[in-house]
Amino acid sequence: DAPRAIDLPGPTFYYTPAWSPEGTHILFTDTDLNLWVLEVESGEATLVDTDQYAHPVRSLDPVWSPDGQWIAYSKRLDNLFRAIMVYSMETGETHQVTDGMSDAMSPAWDAGGTYLYFLASTNLGLNTGWLDMSSYQRPVERGVYLTVLQADEPSPLLPESDEEPVESEDDNGENDADDDNGNGDAEEDDGEEEMAVEIDLDGLQQRILAIDVPLRDYGAIQAGTEGMVFYTEDIPNQPGVTLHRYSLDDREATKLMDGVQRFDLSDDGQKLLYQASGGWGIVDAAGSPSPGDGALTLDLRAKIDPAKEWEQIFDEAWRFQRDYLYVENLHGADWDQVYAMYRPWVEHVRHRDDLNYVLDIMGGEVSVGHSYTGGGDYPDVDRVPVGLLGADFEIEDGAYRIARIYTGENWNPDLRAPLSAPGVNVSEGDYLVGVDGEALTAATNLFSAFEQTAGRQTILHVNDRPTMEGARTVTVVPVSNETDLRRRAWVEDNRRTVSEMSDGQLAYVYLPNTAGAGYEYFNRYYFAQQDKAGVVIDERFNGGGSAADYMIDIMARELHGYFNNPVEDRTPWTTPMAGIWGPKVMIINESAGSGGDLLPYMFRRMDLGPLVGTRTWGGLVGIWDTPPLIDGGGITAPRGGFFDLDGNWAVENEGVAPDIEVEMTPKDVAAGRDPQLERAVQEALRLLEENPVQLEEEPPPPVRVLRPEDG
Repeated sequence: DAPRAIDLPGPTFYYTPAWSPEGTHILFTDTDLNLWVLEVESGEATLVDTDQYAHPVRSLDPVWSPDGQWIAYSKRLDNLFRAIMVYSMETGETHQVTDGMSDAMSPAWDAGGTYLYFLASTNLGLNTGWLDMSSYQRPVERGVYLTVLQADEPSPLLPESDEEPVESEDDNGENDADDDNGNGDAEEDDGEEEMAVEIDLDGLQQRILAIDVPLRDYGAIQAGTEGMVFYTEDIPNQPGVTLHRYSLDDREATKLMDGVQRFDLSDDGQKLLYQASGGWGIVDAAGSPSPGDGALTLDLRAKIDPAKEWEQIFDEAWRFQRDYLYVENLHGADWDQVYAMYRPWVEHVRHRDDLNYVLDIMGGEVSVGHSYTGGGDYPDVDRVPVGLLGADFEIEDGAYRIARIYTGENWNPDLRAPLSAPGVNVSEGDYLVGVDGEALTAATNLFSAFEQTAGRQTILHVNDRPTMEGARTVTVVPVSNETDLRRRAWVEDNRRTVSEMSDGQLAYVYLPNTAGAGYEYFNRYYFAQQDKAGVVIDERFNGGGSAADYMIDIMARELHGYFNNPVEDRTPWTTPMAGIWGPKVMIINESAGSGGDLLPYMFRRMDLGPLVGTRTWGGLVGIWDTPPLIDGGGITAPRGGFFDLDGNWAVENEGVAPDIEVEMTPKDVAAGRDPQLERAVQEALRLLEENPVQLEEEPPPPVRVLRPEDG
């Protein structure tokens, strides 16, 4: 038969299509977090429900009951927690299964239609604010639960008797198990009883039971054969997830395999399809598989017509902007007209770079920050890793002379400095006159001598004169990247400058972004300098990431009191114990954006101190949830825009202006000066002079015992 096309409600993207067991309906979700059920014969689509939040991790997770009469799904409530919901195909009514006091997700129907499994957490806490930095390092624990759907159904987890069953006989020696006819033959079954899932809604929440497995960071659950359930566990610092199986009959959990990237069960629950780092495999769901078992040999090839694929990618990218942008008006752009303007350009594309160029300028028609495009199907290119020594060189007397050695932190694998390792006899001022036995002069490109040396032992010939004669040899291991090494050196130079300018009174904290690195830098530098009276926070070139509420909360801490330190002439403990109590000044510039825009915005709103420098980038829209393009490339369509407490769109396309504007001129930079840093220190010292930080001394000991002379 020819395929049949059914028009769906509205042009958008659709997800998770699933046939009902009897093949009469299809359920699916869409970009706008709607859950639909489609009657195939009539082509009529019914809206079941809509999720509350455009979260980057989609919820809903809809699944059919074994009889096709119910749909279970998870939905985010107003409190940002998810609840398990069930929808009746018969009545068209939706019922909430869990009470919303836990974060419940990933429903799965038992094959027998008696139970509904799901995962739930009661310690989700700050992880509800997934964009907030305060959600970092907050482990989530979930349990595995089931709901007994019928009121007269006993719990499958009731205590079991440990007594052996006794077989009784009547006076004639006949077994009681004989049938009513006395011939011991069981009455023949006329056929399988049709599956019917019945849910007694009254008291349903009181029939939720915890399966006896430890609380862990479980992520997904699926039901297999009757009484069998499979679930994944995310274990820190391990690739993939660990797959577990639980049997209600045995009341035992079994770890099946580690390193699983995804899994699925056949409709009858007998077979398990999994993907691991080694590829795909199919195994018996009731067995004891290991990664590699049941491996599938996949040699999939597709013949691609690049010109046709580029046309499809353009159309898809145009639809991404239409359907995923955070406001429906696309900032006023006539999107049909934009299509008509740029679609003819695709006919002239001859390389994937050409296509990215077209996509980039098309995306620019929205006039929005975070409008990025890139990636795609490029040919593999062999790259030659060039080793780096973590040093600056200058040419003198026709040779390379070491001007500066970056010391880094050799205990930190990300900050290893090859020339500062213990036992490496190299100093600033030495000449590098050879590499691996080959003489090196200024006539040769320095980096050409270090091809293929990254991560490998390399012999350097070093001398205090620009000649190979009399040179000594040292063995080093060059690194492939010096970015973090040089950045840390810049940070340490700034920290020393601030300390010298303030006579040791001020701390200096640099924040490269508001993601993992910024979190690490803040925790390392802020608390290690909490003996200082004030602090300069430098967020120039901040690459963004999360909403840095954690940093703001810590910097906004107020001093509430003290606990005495019971040693003479010691400083008392403060309450809170961790914090810097004096003035705070933040440095900003035009290369700080996204989370690097929001951080100074919040810093100012909390009145933590002045902003010094230049206006920030002005790109405060969140990017998440946009699917990839068919060849692995991508184009962003920001999903969330920021507006202030007065109901006005803020920061995006305008940035955050400084309170004290200071430009970094080429002349100052070339001279080795940092006017923004200098001005920030001056301002912090002025504020410190106006409001000096003075911790209270411990008062005289209290008298709490009644003395005799007091009567």
